[in-house]
Amino acid sequence: MNITWQIHAWSDLSVETLYAILALRAEVFVVEQNCPYQDVDGKDPKSLHVCGYAENGELCAYARLVQPGVSYNEWSIGRVITSPRVRRTGAGEELMRTCMDYFSDRKISAVRISAQSYLHDFYTKFGFIQVSEEYLEDDIPHMEMLCTQS
Repeated sequence: MNITWQIHAWSDLSVETLYAILALRAEVFVVEQNCPYQDVDGKDPKSLHVCGYAENGELCAYARLVQPGVSYNEWSIGRVITSPRVRRTGAGEELMRTCMDYFSDRKISAVRISAQSYLHDFYTKFGFIQVSEEYLEDDIPHMEMLCTQS
């Protein structure tokens, strides 16, 4: 699958792009995972938005890079999602590589995530290690994981 990656600052998001981001987040987190939660949490304006676009222009993968001091002391990655239409194609790994390359290119050495527990092994492939006990977030088991790049 050929995905085009773009990283948008909040101020650069068009209404159409923001709508696509919120629609994909609702499709996956609210509907698919049956998890009603407050998605619009005030962190989006303080984040960068990593968007993966399929050849037809559809948003098919997304993550937000949250500045230090908003969620954690470190930079963090959140709202990591792939559309059901691109699962098992490597899109999720491409998304995480794009995020981690952003940090590496800027010599950012520590990144923290709140990972759904079933994705532990996926995130360890990118250098993350578990740094907390498992906890429930919106009734879904999560754990904090930290990557300290050299």
